[in-house]
Amino acid sequence: MTAAARLDTPKPLKQPPYDDGGLPLIGYTLHFMHDTLDLAFKLQRRNGNVYRSRQFLDTVSLMGPDAAQYVLQDREDRFSSAEGWAFFVGKLFEGAIMAMDDPQHRIERRIMQQAFKKPALSSYVDKMAPYMVERLSRWQPSRKFMVFQNIKKLTLDLAAPVFMGIELGPEADKLNDAFLHMAEASLGFVRYSVPGTKMHKGMKGREYMIKVLRDMIPQKRAVETPDLFSQMCHAKSDSGEAFTDDQVINHMIFMMLAAHDTTTSTLTTMIYALGKNTEWQDRLRAHSQTLAAEGLSNLRYDDLDKVDEISWCMKEALRMYPPLAAIPRMCKKDGEFEGYKIKAGQLVNIYPIHTHYMGEYWKNPFMFDPLRFSPERNEHKQHMFQWIPFGGGAHMCLGQHFADLQVRCVMHQLLQHFKWTVPDDYRMPYQLVPIAKPKDGLPVNLQRIG
Repeated sequence: MTAAARLDTPKPLKQPPYDDGGLPLIGYTLHFMHDTLDLAFKLQRRNGNVYRSRQFLDTVSLMGPDAAQYVLQDREDRFSSAEGWAFFVGKLFEGAIMAMDDPQHRIERRIMQQAFKKPALSSYVDKMAPYMVERLSRWQPSRKFMVFQNIKKLTLDLAAPVFMGIELGPEADKLNDAFLHMAEASLGFVRYSVPGTKMHKGMKGREYMIKVLRDMIPQKRAVETPDLFSQMCHAKSDSGEAFTDDQVINHMIFMMLAAHDTTTSTLTTMIYALGKNTEWQDRLRAHSQTLAAEGLSNLRYDDLDKVDEISWCMKEALRMYPPLAAIPRMCKKDGEFEGYKIKAGQLVNIYPIHTHYMGEYWKNPFMFDPLRFSPERNEHKQHMFQWIPFGGGAHMCLGQHFADLQVRCVMHQLLQHFKWTVPDDYRMPYQLVPIAKPKDGLPVNLQRIG
């Protein structure tokens, strides 16, 4: 072989190093569930940006924003979202837009987008306002006000009229219970519907939701109303494609989970951060009170840009506590990342939680600093995939703008009517899976203003 030929010969790809630590059979699964951020940094420091380990399943982990871009942008159609999510949500959230591949994903996303355009979002804000004000008026000040359970109740109560178009009552409570059982089952260890398991409760919850939604569809198709359910029933793509009844049901079930989970976790972590950083709470409150004095105690859709600083705080909370700590994909055909071979049939994870704390991109990443999202700094724009709480690429979360507007509206109300603190030495014990929430419920000293 000539020297030129030797130079042209590609170097063989390396195999990802296998980190066989953790417990027998389950590897790092418990560590992943207990402290995902700690595990991600520990294994990345030990193995680099590409490694294999066992976290529920045999998984290749790809770390950093370049890895997120490689997997989520997926220019060569190498990764399957459907197969990546199958183990975790396949039975419970069948037909979820998050767990679809093209061409079906592209077709159904085009239809679903109609339910998240400006006219629809504006109607959701108007629908939500009176329920939000009434529900928050019931909050009772306490030195140990349990934030998570009250925010969870609030967001579920808002889901009934805004998503379903039904009034609050026993039916809404049953739907809420069913849907929470499904969420809790998504990362249960037993993946079969055996009586007594979370999966069994989750599947029973799905059956109940399907029945209720199917019974309501004729009414929703007959008359268009300003709720997500009706909008999904009437949505059509630009080429006239529409959803079948089964597709509407599947998307409604998943959208309720995604919206509730994201909004609940984001509001909870914002309340914690603003309880620790009261200078930011005071700053936001002063602005909200000024708006209220000008007649904007309730925000309309066109007013939302008047509370951009609330959005900075939301983005910072999502950076520090992303709803999805890891995002799975199944590799469909052999690929390469940073000189390592990624084999077809291999489950792959990327880690928003790790990327969001990388010192290369974030100044003092463990500090709550909403100004990093201000126009003057735009710290989150150094890399397209360094801030990915809503994923990225073709599967970017369709509901992210709804989550943003709901958080702005709720926080604007909270700031006008309440103030809260946590002890200086308090650190919120937080779990990211299976449902993102504080392990202690987040007790705060809540006081009513006025």
